[in-house]
Amino acid sequence: MTISIRRGVLKNARTTLLLGACLVTGMSSPSASAVTTLRIAHFLPAVANAQRQVLDPWCDELEARSGHEIRCQIYPSMQLGGIPSQLPDMVRHGVVDIAWTALGYSAGRFPRSEALELPFMLPAGGVAGSRIAWAFSQGPARADFDDYHLLAIQSDGGAVFHTRHTAIRDMADMAGLKLRSPTRMASRLIDALGGSAVSMPPAQIADTLAKGVIDGASAGWEVVPPTKLDEVTRYHTESGAHQATPTVTVLALLMNKESYARLPDKSRKVLDSLSGEALSQRFGQAWDDAILPVRARLANDPEHTVIALDDDAYRSMREATQGVTDAWMASRERGLDRAALVRSLEAMVTSMAPALRQVSASHQVSASHQVSASYQAPASYQAPAGQNDARREGP
Repeated sequence: MTISIRRGVLKNARTTLLLGACLVTGMSSPSASAVTTLRIAHFLPAVANAQRQVLDPWCDELEARSGHEIRCQIYPSMQLGGIPSQLPDMVRHGVVDIAWTALGYSAGRFPRSEALELPFMLPAGGVAGSRIAWAFSQGPARADFDDYHLLAIQSDGGAVFHTRHTAIRDMADMAGLKLRSPTRMASRLIDALGGSAVSMPPAQIADTLAKGVIDGASAGWEVVPPTKLDEVTRYHTESGAHQATPTVTVLALLMNKESYARLPDKSRKVLDSLSGEALSQRFGQAWDDAILPVRARLANDPEHTVIALDDDAYRSMREATQGVTDAWMASRERGLDRAALVRSLEAMVTSMAPALRQVSASHQVSASHQVSASYQAPASYQAPAGQNDARREGP
């Protein structure tokens, strides 16, 4: 049944695009045949940060630098039909040329990249997490993207627990709370902390909270304005300074490989120059720029309370969720050496976000969870001023 529905969605979307293409061709000038229009789909409204601050200006630059040989047609809010989890299929089957999607929405499709979502793995912040996500996608997780041309990958800046009536200051406050979860890894984290995870897309959070069906939500700061989370919650719990974030939602800009190969050489070079690590950082910076004002506004609002986990609460939560990481590493699903993936990722975090160790160094982890010393940071990485050498001994 699921396969039939999916095929129907893809067929209907493809028909819509073909009809649109015919109409455009009929109205175009003779020179229009030299123009490549990239069809881009995503799951958020057109006013969302991803489109306004990244995709729209990125498309403008593509058009300008290519001499108007590349144009974009963006389809927000799943306008072509289907649900967000189907976006990777829409790219792979050529329904659209490019899609911006959350990898975790398509559970199991990107198994290596799921390591990025493991509990208390990545630093908070869009730029910090996106730098590591890009490096991981180009090394240990590269095979996840064999069916695509990966244009960018990013972190959403990290999970924050937004609650309606209960302030979460430690694990005891999590007991019995029904919290919205964006991914299956976030669900495992919430369950391990004593809560009850409820999966749902961002658009449903505020209404479900207002009706009392759930007590709160795990969501990044950036999601608060478009989902109106601040109108239905009062408490906002985040990781403290130098603490890893509880989990992240990993988002990626995926391109159809044939669409990429069909681009004229000049257009392909322009696309390459504006994609990859630079575009990943661009997404990350847009997220950081959106996070700061939202957090500051709520922190200064007497009706809201922003809570940073203290070190004791942080360690307790890490210990409680260690089993989630251990179980993920022990799984041999798809024949992957997941323990090796975690060791590689932890080495990247140690190298690229060394400040996290100031708190996590005292956290006791299983022997299989130790950092591999074989990884070296990408040549393009520069440690922030004032931090020690990135290759020093790990926690």
